[in-house]
Amino acid sequence: MHSLLDRKKKEAGVGIDLMFSCVGCFWVLLSSALVAICSFSFISPAWIVKDHLKNKDSVSFGLLWHCSESLDHMYRCYTFGGLGKFAEIPSSSWQTSAVLCSGGCALLAVSSLLAIVTIFLPSGGCERRICTLAGYMQMAAVFIMGSGLLVYPFGLNSTLVRSFCGDSDIYYAGDCQIGWGYMLAIVGVMLTLFLPFFAKYAPKEHLSPTPLPTLL
Repeated sequence: MHSLLDRKKKEAGVGIDLMFSCVGCFWVLLSSALVAICSFSFISPAWIVKDHLKNKDSVSFGLLWHCSESLDHMYRCYTFGGLGKFAEIPSSSWQTSAVLCSGGCALLAVSSLLAIVTIFLPSGGCERRICTLAGYMQMAAVFIMGSGLLVYPFGLNSTLVRSFCGDSDIYYAGDCQIGWGYMLAIVGVMLTLFLPFFAKYAPKEHLSPTPLPTLL
């Protein structure tokens, strides 16, 4: 009887370990995918866009780039002030947003590397501590990138944006509209909210439940 109970407990333990391993793999895949989404949206020039109107070129703005498409479909993109001239980004709000978004992306990338490392670690305290650290880093990345996205619309009242978007102002795009790059960044941050939850259940080692008291 005891051997049968022990065997059932071992089988249950293997099942739980397998479940936690699957959660860990999903956590790693989602973390890596969100790093790619974050990086792609960060370099995207389509955070604020203006389509062709009254025989004028369409324009779009990102954190680091601005692009224009002529009526003959010639597409040109330029960095603000040229590469390496961060101070020439046209708004201090956009400069702050660029720092916050890039910092959040970097933190998310490091946490993703830690998540990959846990796959090759044996179950134990070291694996659990690394998962916990990565989860905290991902939580911090959410707040940092979210802050960057909230700060970005404050730059819509800059002289450069108003020259293309008309009477644009803080959180008002005027004749322009929100582009897919900004929306992609928002979706990425919203999905990143789930990563700390998966990090909690990612370790292969599971804690044994508290045994029930034996009835005499």
